[in-house]
Amino acid sequence: NRVGELGKGESVWLGFFLHDALQKFSQLAQGQHDDGFARECDAASVELAANLERHGWDGEWYRRAWFDDGQPLGSAGNNECAIDSIAQSWSVLSGVAPEDRAAQAMESLDRHLVRREHGLIQLLDPPFDEGKPDPGYIRGYVPGVRENGGQYTHAAIWATMAFAERRDPRAWELFNLINPINHARSAAQVEIYKVEPYVVSADVYAVAPHIGRGGWSWYTGSAGWMYRLIIESLLGVRRVGASLHLEPCLPANWEGYDIDYRFGNSLYQIRIQRSAIDGDCYPDESLAKPHPIPLVDDGNVHQLRVCLLGTHH
Repeated sequence: NRVGELGKGESVWLGFFLHDALQKFSQLAQGQHDDGFARECDAASVELAANLERHGWDGEWYRRAWFDDGQPLGSAGNNECAIDSIAQSWSVLSGVAPEDRAAQAMESLDRHLVRREHGLIQLLDPPFDEGKPDPGYIRGYVPGVRENGGQYTHAAIWATMAFAERRDPRAWELFNLINPINHARSAAQVEIYKVEPYVVSADVYAVAPHIGRGGWSWYTGSAGWMYRLIIESLLGVRRVGASLHLEPCLPANWEGYDIDYRFGNSLYQIRIQRSAIDGDCYPDESLAKPHPIPLVDDGNVHQLRVCLLGTHH
């Protein structure tokens, strides 16, 4: 909360987030025939993307922010918070990062922040302690606890979403890593995790002697993001207006899966399976274009088969 308290500091990750919001509002404005506002959003998003690329890249990952005095946060030159996960994830989720930087940013996130041995994904590293400048209240947490270098589950989910967006098979690995049920498969794991394994915890500690301990269960918006990760990013089911988009990120050992999707009073029974033919869609057993699938609320049952190339992850 002190990074930009004088109104001069800026946030890289919020820049990516704003870019995504501008694009969505542009689409909304077009749907309402407000072409002037749509053009305004488009122009702002183009300028913002250019500035993010010009100033946000640190060499191997994106910075998190700048303090009021111009000092960077989330830069390799920082002794504390040298890298932050959210800026990397949203560079991908926003669509701003070019392919080479997106790949490098996610590799850096994996290398520096994924703690496979403990089943967690850190928000940032190294944690804040006594360095300067002072970032604010986050430093009130013990290093490695909650947002201060522990797993902030919102961010862990966004990282997994970003890998899925890139159709990277690590998306399923990271989902299994942060899935709470996998933190309680033995009495020893239960003793470490300590919180309910059937809800999403807001954070997981990353400091001894409490490494792997969950915190703030139930009271978290991370559960909503986890649901979206599973349905939209991994199973690939996204509704856009009156159409359904199917872009699964299948694990290598899955042959397919079935979806029952309700649209008003209509039921869409969809079977997604691997095939030698990429993307053929057969609504009601007749050939049609694969994407998007138009949704019609006619009270009927619609059966579709979506065939994916067998090499998809």
